[in-house]
Amino acid sequence: MSMQSIPPPQEVERFRQKHKKKIEPINTHQEKYDRKAELEAFDETTKAGVKGLVDTGIRKVPRIFKQPSQSEDSTILSNKKLLIKLPIIDLDGIKEDPIKRKNIVQAVGYSSETWSFFQVINHGIPSHVLEEMKDGVIRFFEQDTEVKKQWYTRDLTKKFTFNRSFDLFRGPVTNWRDTFCATIPPVPLSLEQRPSVYRIFSSSTQTK
Repeated sequence: MSMQSIPPPQEVERFRQKHKKKIEPINTHQEKYDRKAELEAFDETTKAGVKGLVDTGIRKVPRIFKQPSQSEDSTILSNKKLLIKLPIIDLDGIKEDPIKRKNIVQAVGYSSETWSFFQVINHGIPSHVLEEMKDGVIRFFEQDTEVKKQWYTRDLTKKFTFNRSFDLFRGPVTNWRDTFCATIPPVPLSLEQRPSVYRIFSSSTQTK
């Protein structure tokens, strides 16, 4: 690099002073922002989740849910340009045709490795069971906060867990969601391990 291409100190200082007001507030704000402390307060203090925030009538989305400004331009894509075709797995004939079964198993494995999720059709689950599942989820999250707190945990060995998000403290941005996870057969939950609304759902789907 030639000496002529290096700006003199005076020009560097003038540039710094010119843009000082634009740069310093952002840096100061970032230094004062303690993301971990805010996450811990959100996760441990209230245990009310996203729905708890909404129920309080908040008018502004907390910063922990916002995409970092430095990565916004590189991560946010236009819906018009983003066209993703998800894997669709057809379970029709899986019990009757061993060749189909083998192909379906391979498709599930491939989709799990490459996509981590996929859509299933012709699964044979009655529509009333699917509707009752959705109603059961709604009933759980619509409960009083104090009731839901009894089931809050990050202990993944528990057979029923309620929390914010499994990667709350690892992800660059917090997901706007609440989550519960329940163990399914072959090791089903006992009555004591299920929330009361979950018991209603389980009984209704088994008796219909």
